[in-house]
Amino acid sequence: MGFLDSYRKRKKVFKDAVQVFRHPFYIETRRLSLEENKKEPSRTEIINFFVETVSAEHYLEIGVRNPDDNFNKINCANKYSVDPGLEFAENPATFKVTSDQFFKELAAGALSLPSSIKFDVIFIDGLHTADQTEKDIQNSINYLTEEGVILLHDCNPPTEFHQRECHGFKHSPAQNYWNGTTWKAFYKFRRQPSLYSACFDTDWGVGILSKRKFPAFNRLEQLENTYFEFDILNKNRSQHLNLLDFNLWKNKL
Repeated sequence: MGFLDSYRKRKKVFKDAVQVFRHPFYIETRRLSLEENKKEPSRTEIINFFVETVSAEHYLEIGVRNPDDNFNKINCANKYSVDPGLEFAENPATFKVTSDQFFKELAAGALSLPSSIKFDVIFIDGLHTADQTEKDIQNSINYLTEEGVILLHDCNPPTEFHQRECHGFKHSPAQNYWNGTTWKAFYKFRRQPSLYSACFDTDWGVGILSKRKFPAFNRLEQLENTYFEFDILNKNRSQHLNLLDFNLWKNKL
């Protein structure tokens, strides 16, 4: 290939790339990512609000990575964390195992915690797939106090690109931003008759599941999005997630 042909080929590749990045999908996805990053309060503030509200004695965090991001900022005397340490050079978690292994060993009395322990606040921010999040929710319910709450991160993905299953692919319109499919598990448990729930519209969606009926918390009568399709969620997210503004909700308490 001569110099001129090589130049023309590179020029076409560059032109095609420019067209891709100017595509409405890319433009709108970037806009929504920036908008989401500006929302307040953070998940940490919401967790601490519930720690105080339920007078929490025991706090559990599933999925820690860097504890300075959230865990170290939680104002609870008795805090425990679970993480296998795959995403952080030094694993600082209290229990350096997967959440499945943690709950298995907890039930068997093989941990430093008593198998009868109950947690007042549980924050789930582990593997962001629907099936694993469902397991984490179900296991957490078994160790939740009657007044306790379960919080989940990344329950309100702005676009279908944010809720892709593959975390490693960075060339989608969402680029490095990734919420996984956590929302599907949260949506499914919104149908659970023993739970009340809401999702605060901040920090990529902070979902709350509770045995206690807080104001404006509700449950779904039926799963209208049977196949968990994003387009259906997007058209009905306010109802399907019970999407609330945290500051407005808190001020009404």
